[in-house]
Amino acid sequence: MAGTTHYVKIDKKKTLAEEPHTGHNRWHEGIPPILTIDPGDTVVLEARDAWDSQFDKDTTNDDVGRATTDLVHPHTGPVYVRDAEPGDLLEVRIGETRCDRWGYTVQVPGFGFLRDTYQAPHITKWDIADNWATSQQIPGVRIPGAPFMGSIGVAPSTSLREAYLRREAELLSRGGAVNGPQPRGAVPADPAIADEALRTIPPREIAGNIDIKQLTAGTTMLIPVATEGALFSVADAHFAQGDGEVCGTAIEVAATFTAELHLRKGEAERRGVQGLQFFRDGFIMEPAWQAPKRFYATTGLPIRADGTNEPEDTSLAAANALHQMIAYLVDEWGYDEQQAYTICSVAVDLKISEMVDVPNFVVTAVLPLDIFI
Repeated sequence: MAGTTHYVKIDKKKTLAEEPHTGHNRWHEGIPPILTIDPGDTVVLEARDAWDSQFDKDTTNDDVGRATTDLVHPHTGPVYVRDAEPGDLLEVRIGETRCDRWGYTVQVPGFGFLRDTYQAPHITKWDIADNWATSQQIPGVRIPGAPFMGSIGVAPSTSLREAYLRREAELLSRGGAVNGPQPRGAVPADPAIADEALRTIPPREIAGNIDIKQLTAGTTMLIPVATEGALFSVADAHFAQGDGEVCGTAIEVAATFTAELHLRKGEAERRGVQGLQFFRDGFIMEPAWQAPKRFYATTGLPIRADGTNEPEDTSLAAANALHQMIAYLVDEWGYDEQQAYTICSVAVDLKISEMVDVPNFVVTAVLPLDIFI
């Protein structure tokens, strides 16, 4: 028998802080659920954009420079799933991500894969119609839609949250790029939660901000349950994204997410599942776009500009492939570097081509040429 369908509506004219009963922007097991469902039920969750209304049609590049990550990401949830307990897998059958008709891509100083190179704030505003996105800021480009939620996850247990905090603090002490607990801007604002909650920017074993473009309608996710009720939430809708989301944002939108939630009792423990797994039958978007016949590709090796060879460094190889793609877009198509960086973030797929031919791994950046009109 089909389960019940549950709706969570929000006022998209309000920020999460103005409507705190609809969600949260930190991960913590103590955040109370906004909805309780049975396994097999369907949820229809309205969601704010990833930056919680900091950007709109009037936003300037200078405005982007004043944006804060303290408000990222406004999740809708948590949803309590009856009978869910640690050791289970939460099965999320994605039905639809229905996007609003306007979106943006921003380059925020200090954020993004090439943040040391591109430090100026920048915004691209997208109009969305008939499953295409176009922008006056990047003329001559049309991006096909493949909507998905960038952040889909469950709450950690107390012990997991504390373990995550310890390992991230240790990483920070070694110079890693880590956002620790930050009560400023936190929802819930209760210090008992905000002072010790996890930020939502990094993905973890509980999934969260995974930014995987294959999570479109028709994909089924399997997420290990860490705490009673699973406490499922979503945020960060993308109309389209390249594999890598390299400038730090995709085509960011507000959206409505639909999924059917089931439980696989004891399966995470039995199988030793340590993080998100997912599967589907069929293409994630129109086949011509998932595997384009016309493309241009650049490659990168782990070699610095001064000729120094860094062995087995996939990050350096990816950066080199990306720099080469930006140079191609500037030289061949006449865009400036920040326009090109945006195109890479929303349309270019970074692929690991080989990781065996030591010392040099190869990363390839693939640009579908049919986006140009």
